[in-house]
Amino acid sequence: MQNSDTKPLRVGVVGLGYAGGQHLKNFVKMPNVEAVALAGLEEERLKELGGQYGVPNLYTNWEDLVAREDLNAIGIGAPNHLHAPIAIAALKSGKHVLCEKPLARTGAEAEGIVRAAREADRAVHIAFTQRERGDVQALKRHVEEGNLGRIYHAKATWMRRNGIPGMGGWFTSKEMAGGGPLIDLGVHMVDMALFLMGDPEVETVSCATYAELGPRGRGGRADFGLMQGEDPYEVEDLATAFIRLSGGATLNLEAGWAAYRESSDDFGVTLYGTEGGAEMKVKNYGTADTVRIFTDVAGVPAVVTPEIQPREGHFAVVRRFVETIRAGAWEGQNGDDGLDRARIIDACYASALENREVSLREVAEEEAV
Repeated sequence: MQNSDTKPLRVGVVGLGYAGGQHLKNFVKMPNVEAVALAGLEEERLKELGGQYGVPNLYTNWEDLVAREDLNAIGIGAPNHLHAPIAIAALKSGKHVLCEKPLARTGAEAEGIVRAAREADRAVHIAFTQRERGDVQALKRHVEEGNLGRIYHAKATWMRRNGIPGMGGWFTSKEMAGGGPLIDLGVHMVDMALFLMGDPEVETVSCATYAELGPRGRGGRADFGLMQGEDPYEVEDLATAFIRLSGGATLNLEAGWAAYRESSDDFGVTLYGTEGGAEMKVKNYGTADTVRIFTDVAGVPAVVTPEIQPREGHFAVVRRFVETIRAGAWEGQNGDDGLDRARIIDACYASALENREVSLREVAEEEAV
């Protein structure tokens, strides 16, 4: 179902929450792209979102949307446990897929998606939106120009004070979400750090997870309040990992929805190189004054604070996806980066469960069994 430059690209979106809304909002911004169908369980929200963006066909079952033969692509913004079944069904019916992160709950599910994409010769892109920030892109250029030399250690963190999303909902269900902040926020930070470091291979991980506040009804976002009802809190609220990379480099990861810390939502990356260092600190999703470069000037330590231009975020992800399809240039774009990140998260959870260091080779071998 390859599309020409002149024929409108017809897309459908599954999911009515923030992620699905971002997919839909940015698809309709693209020239010559038609948002044809939208699916989600909440009928009132479905009608509201469909009306807002002029989507003519609304479904309460995602299967009905995917079954449409007139769609070129699907955007998936549904809960994590639905990523694999929706993506695989869409790919088998000849549609390209743009999937919210994480690609799937597990490496095995992600492998199923990648395999289906290869067999169908269709593209799978993952919405790793943090790569598209202006500060991340500026840091990437700085690294590629060799200004840091060889990066031998990095730190990546995303921490919240009260940031558990949907207490008692799908986010806190192990079956539906696959995990807590490690798979929700940590996957973004692993991806960002590895992207900046030139994508070295992860060899081993040593991880610990904690669930100290969520099970007691603490740490939820203010708009959700304390946990209600009988649904248990089944995931971690804080995770930390030490990751060994190919070439001898290492990465410290920290991801938390809730902890007794300053009342903000902060993420960032620190890079230590043989010729210089860099630090990106983002407080409450700000875009100004987030980057500092550490270097020497005339033999004296110096700090450079570059001017950062905001980037397009989710729109850049959607634009790249659409341009890839239009160009017919999706060979090799089967979601392998999402599979790699899923295996890293798998290894982290296995390490925390078994209280030992776990190699990525073990994870891949277990998938193959």
